[in-house]
Amino acid sequence: MANDYYKSEVSMSRFLMCGFALVLLYPTAIDLYLVGLPQIAADLAATESQLHMAFSIYLSGMAMTMFFVGRLADRFGRKPVAIMGASIFAIASWFGGAAQTSEAFLQMRFFQGVGAGCCYVVAFAILRDTLDDQKRAKVLSMLNGITCMIPVLAPVFGHLIMLKFPWPVLFMAMAGMGALVLLISTFILKETLARSNPFSSSVSTTSESLFDRFFISRVVFTSMGVTAILTYVNTSPMIFMEVLGFTRGEYSTAMALLAVVGMLTSFSAPVALAYFRQSTLLFGSQILTMASALIILAAHLNGESSTLYMMGFALVSMGFSMGFGVAMSQALGPFSRKAGLASSVLGIAQICCSALYIWLMAWLGVSAIYMLLIALTTATVIGMTLILLTSNQPHSELNEEITCAS
Repeated sequence: MANDYYKSEVSMSRFLMCGFALVLLYPTAIDLYLVGLPQIAADLAATESQLHMAFSIYLSGMAMTMFFVGRLADRFGRKPVAIMGASIFAIASWFGGAAQTSEAFLQMRFFQGVGAGCCYVVAFAILRDTLDDQKRAKVLSMLNGITCMIPVLAPVFGHLIMLKFPWPVLFMAMAGMGALVLLISTFILKETLARSNPFSSSVSTTSESLFDRFFISRVVFTSMGVTAILTYVNTSPMIFMEVLGFTRGEYSTAMALLAVVGMLTSFSAPVALAYFRQSTLLFGSQILTMASALIILAAHLNGESSTLYMMGFALVSMGFSMGFGVAMSQALGPFSRKAGLASSVLGIAQICCSALYIWLMAWLGVSAIYMLLIALTTATVIGMTLILLTSNQPHSELNEEITCAS
């Protein structure tokens, strides 16, 4: 019995390591190269504003890939899709560093998004295959905490690289990370789709519909949360440096401290789940988000108080970190045979919703502060409404918990 338990723990650690590695490609490719933008623009005879399109193009590659990669993962397995995604990411990163024109550079950014999108979808499908609802909520909260570290650590590593090397080495580093994930996917990751897991038998008798009311509610909930946090990231430079007069160094320090707040909240969520219901944490996350909107509004009306802004931004990070992992776990809960497809739908909705909102607000000429306030308030109102209307777990999740207990 002890030997079986040990093997089970080792196997679980293997899947968690693989899932974390697959997810981290996505944020690393966003944040690592940013410190090199001026040099990239100079070498490729492009403006920095043109190269800022690389962010949108990267997300476009992810979104377009998610339209079909979930079905591939459900049909052919998680492992081959992970291998394919890591390979594409590594190759695109290598050729991105070797690009001689801005057009070639942007094309490689698109294919980086394709590779990262494959790995992102597979990571969540693997966690759905191998973890029950309560463990999955805890792991996804921890994963969110690790992801929060990337915006802090990646620019630091990028800066250290560029102290000694030219900007292409940033992309060589991304290629190396892709190659490492490829090795992990090839030699360490075990296929989870074909394995007999205790969570499939109870769910297989239930229709796994993407139009399930509970699933749609969590798609909307997580999409609004991602929209709020990306609006916060997108507007923070304008608020800190243009409104509050922070220097670039002061802004970087402030964002690093705020990222630490989000990271600590994410790592605290698994502990909180041992004492509180998941719905309680979700509702608490919305209260924190609403409080952040009120404090940011007070800062704006109170002579642009930097102290109040920092308090409001800290609550934004805490609110998102407290609820996102739980909501993602609940969204994937009803699915066993279609976990890959469900992960794709979640990713597409989150990316498209946030990109559309930020584009619409910019097109309407809404200021950075009000763009953020609208996102936070809308996310809170919709989030609280969805929690109240869909507070109960779907039958498949209840069956799953009964299966785990037995």
